[in-house]
Amino acid sequence: MMYSCAPASGGSVKTVKRKGKSLRIDIHCHYANPDVAAKVADRNPAQYEPSVKFANALTRETNVKQMRDRAAKLSSIEVRLKDMDKMGIDIQAVSPAPQQTYYWTEPGEGAQLARQVNERIAEIVAKWPERFVGLGTVPLQDPDLAVSELNHAVKTLGLRGVEINPSVNGMDLTDKRLMLEKFFARAEELDIVIFMHPIGFTQGERLLDHYFNNVIGNPLETTVAASHLIFDGVMERHPKLKIVLPHAGGYLAHYWARMDHAWRARPDCRTVLKKKPTESLEKFYFDTITFDRTMLRQMVQRYGADHVLLGTDYPYDMGMEHPVDFIGGTPGISAADKGKIMGNNAARLLKIDYNKDSRRRKT
Repeated sequence: MMYSCAPASGGSVKTVKRKGKSLRIDIHCHYANPDVAAKVADRNPAQYEPSVKFANALTRETNVKQMRDRAAKLSSIEVRLKDMDKMGIDIQAVSPAPQQTYYWTEPGEGAQLARQVNERIAEIVAKWPERFVGLGTVPLQDPDLAVSELNHAVKTLGLRGVEINPSVNGMDLTDKRLMLEKFFARAEELDIVIFMHPIGFTQGERLLDHYFNNVIGNPLETTVAASHLIFDGVMERHPKLKIVLPHAGGYLAHYWARMDHAWRARPDCRTVLKKKPTESLEKFYFDTITFDRTMLRQMVQRYGADHVLLGTDYPYDMGMEHPVDFIGGTPGISAADKGKIMGNNAARLLKIDYNKDSRRRKT
């Protein structure tokens, strides 16, 4: 049966089979825009990235080699399509390279860079509509510009959501100085996906060696950010937000009971939050990058298959190259739930309409 990523026109999304198997949608994959990167290259943007700032010489050397070796995968759609076919991925929800949020720039420039990043992703989707949907970026260093670019990305460019970093220039997303309440309110109103991706832990002084600022720092940064969104009440005030946490939700998704206990035991954990923290945690969505089938099965059992999405972290070396086999071979998850995880959940969140047959995948 054929399918399309054409903009949804409302109504429910049906389960669609592909060669006898469920449709496969990758929620966690990145595209690097070389033209935009060139515009800021003379200012050494890596100095603002925790993943580079808190890394030893060997890690930096290894990362430089990785970026050189994987440049084509990051920026060439032709190479990407071949890899998608090898991996068994039908559709990518392609998002910017996490470093291309450019929060460190002056707000006006940040808005211009975000526009260029978003327009390129929209061009990719327009050229290959049967293989991609787009997630853009917004300049969170200015709340009004962020909302304006969010409106443009969704309403004009047709993107299905945005990628954000878990902090902005060292400030948590709930920091009152950022005034991002209006951004979250508008994202909820537009019913779009927010994909919250880290670039290392922002206070990674103890994580310099062994690639710790990725291995430990990425899930830790997500854990801290998600905890603020919960305890500072964002998820209670905006219960329909669709926030996807990569790397299987960081540590918080797998060590949740402690925060419920703290909320019951201590008044300083109840200054904002009216209900127990896990009621907010359960509103998040998580990708499948666990590297362990037991962890994946437990995550599905804890949060339900409806909240788990196939993710690869393509094309980075900390990603998963065989996601379909990994999910398919996980015991204790029903075939129906595996179908949800493989693609049907992402289709629902991203509003992929399978009923429109005007654009068809060429095989």
